[in-house]
Amino acid sequence: MRGFARREFQLVLLRRMADYNPGLVADARDLLGATLADQRAANRRWQMMNHSRTAPHGMTRLRAVLGPPDETTTTEVGDITCETARWPLSLWPDLRYEALIAPGGALWNEWLVRAPDAAVPRISAMAGLAPWSCVVGDVAERLPDARPREGDAPTRWLMRRTENGVTYDAHFVYGLFQEARTAP
Repeated sequence: MRGFARREFQLVLLRRMADYNPGLVADARDLLGATLADQRAANRRWQMMNHSRTAPHGMTRLRAVLGPPDETTTTEVGDITCETARWPLSLWPDLRYEALIAPGGALWNEWLVRAPDAAVPRISAMAGLAPWSCVVGDVAERLPDARPREGDAPTRWLMRRTENGVTYDAHFVYGLFQEARTAP
């Protein structure tokens, strides 16, 4: 995919995160040497590729954009054996972009996960989490009573937990923590 690689892919991820943390996104864009116009152009091109009949889809698209995965493993999901592919991204050196690929090549899930050699941060409560400090797996490991909930878009996830009588929803975009709000 000429002209669309990891830098542009990260700009696409940032586009969805801007709904929660526009300041962090602006700083990250600067680190990538990109402007808001660059981010919008990358997102527009990504959307065109997603809706094109001729552009590659699924894992083929990810390989075309990100290159070959740095790591591949097999993962058991119930009685189905899937492939997991992971790529490093410069904005989040302790994380990997992970794709879960079903038999036959369909993408079942894509999100940021903790790198195998990276330390999981200390997490004792949702109320004090800092944006971009953890991923869904970190919260699930450190707060096992937190319950996953469906997000309001395909790239968004929620984890719900009650702490000191207050119920919080932790909001994640592409698996990366954005903010915790009191649940409705």
